Amino acid sequence: MILSLALFALSFAPQATDATTPPANVQVKLTAEGIGVQIYTCTQKDGAFQWQFQEPQATLFDRTTHQPVGTHSAGPTWTWNDGSAITGTVVQKQPSPNAASIPWLLLSAKPSGDTTGALTGVTMVRRSNTQAGNAPTTGCDAQNVDTIIKVPYQATYTFYEPTH
Repeated sequence: MILSLALFALSFAPQATDATTPPANVQVKLTAEGIGVQIYTCTQKDGAFQWQFQEPQATLFDRTTHQPVGTHSAGPTWTWNDGSAITGTVVQKQPSPNAASIPWLLLSAKPSGDTTGALTGVTMVRRSNTQAGNAPTTGCDAQNVDTIIKVPYQATYTFYEPTH
């Protein structure tokens, strides 16, 4: 009886909130799967060696047709096949539920370039469901300064526009 009461109480315990959940004033416009690499360079700073993030390089795929619809690159920038593009700025970050994966992010977005298309009107981007992509914990030392590595990753990118 006591165990069942304890389990019942736990079922109503507050759940951890997801800091990357977008605000209520936006709605989903597009969702794509990003498959690519996170690029890191071995650097030395103040006598310590570390893998420093440089940029992502990924192809964005339609989740239904599995066809390429765009790219994700430095900036961070997302460019759709129609030429429309946005650049993001991180507003929220939280660790992935999988410690071996890159963090989840919520970014504000603004147009990049003058081309209108699928990404026109997108004001926020969420990176979630990340798989892998973290820099290695070893291998960056005096012999490997300026070495560049590409770590495979996958993530869901959800693009949001203001609610109407």
